[in-house]
Amino acid sequence: MNTVTLQATGLRFQVAAGETILAAAERSGIRLASDPAAGVPARLLSGRCRHRGEGGEIASSGPVRQPLIELRQAEALADLLLAAEDVGELSELAPRRLQVEVAAKLALAPDVTGLHLRPVAGEGPLRWLPGQYLECLLDDGRRRPFSIAGCPRLDQVIELHIRHVAGGGFTQWVHSDLAVGDTLTIEAPRGTFVPREDSLRPIIFVAGGTGFAPVKALIEHFLHRGSSRAMQLYWGVRTAADLYQRELVQAWCEACSGLDFQPCISDPAQAALAGLRADLVHEAVLADHPDLSGHDIYMSGPPPLIDAGRQLFPEAGLPPERLYYDTFDYAPDLLASILKARLTT
Repeated sequence: MNTVTLQATGLRFQVAAGETILAAAERSGIRLASDPAAGVPARLLSGRCRHRGEGGEIASSGPVRQPLIELRQAEALADLLLAAEDVGELSELAPRRLQVEVAAKLALAPDVTGLHLRPVAGEGPLRWLPGQYLECLLDDGRRRPFSIAGCPRLDQVIELHIRHVAGGGFTQWVHSDLAVGDTLTIEAPRGTFVPREDSLRPIIFVAGGTGFAPVKALIEHFLHRGSSRAMQLYWGVRTAADLYQRELVQAWCEACSGLDFQPCISDPAQAALAGLRADLVHEAVLADHPDLSGHDIYMSGPPPLIDAGRQLFPEAGLPPERLYYDTFDYAPDLLASILKARLTT
């Protein structure tokens, strides 16, 4: 199997040997043409493929050679990066309501539960951009938002990291009573905390607690795309046990020399016990980067962290428009402009 990545959206799907790229996209629920009979061209930005019946190999050599290929006939010979507009992107990324089943329940930390959800039969795959979130719809009409902790996957799994909040009825129920096989009603996708592709500046990711979930999705996106941008992850928690996927982050760093990890423990005694940095996460960023004018920052976490970043990072030179943060909102006009920018860069 080879992986195809769509430059405009970052969506990925796998192509089997002998399968056309268009057929693989449709199998994965990605619509690349309103009228396939009229032809489905795409620009090959990287990788190798061939057209059926022609025998010859087609390859990209970066900016110098980015050939046009026909997705109805092209078969992947390696992982591909394509400039192909997904004609259903804006309509299919509008929030929709669907039923999902709990496929797995994991104890990530003493107070953090990991859920793997999958659409029930007949719902079709959920489509989202890395960094977006969903809302769980409760029987009494209330909603609970949770960031999706990963990119769209071929197996349709939707990963959540849910912290048990004292006095929180829903999170207590998830932590104690929700079982594999149970179903939930969700509405998704929502949010504009998504990757921006129009910059080569170094990226600083700032996560507080389970704010790591959407940051995880963003980092996986940039790593999968082979981004050459320098990246740093600052993850602030109270104790070392709250770094519930520390081994995953360390594996990323080993695989990508351009990624640096700075875990921060807010409790000095706990930090000393773990041999880790004792600092509030936003203060660690400022200590390491007194001048933020040359960076982009993606930040997710509790409201006090977001408020501190919004106030202090611009004071250190970061243009406010280059501070992206998770606000659990849905702004279709902004999302449309982001997608349009991706298609033209």
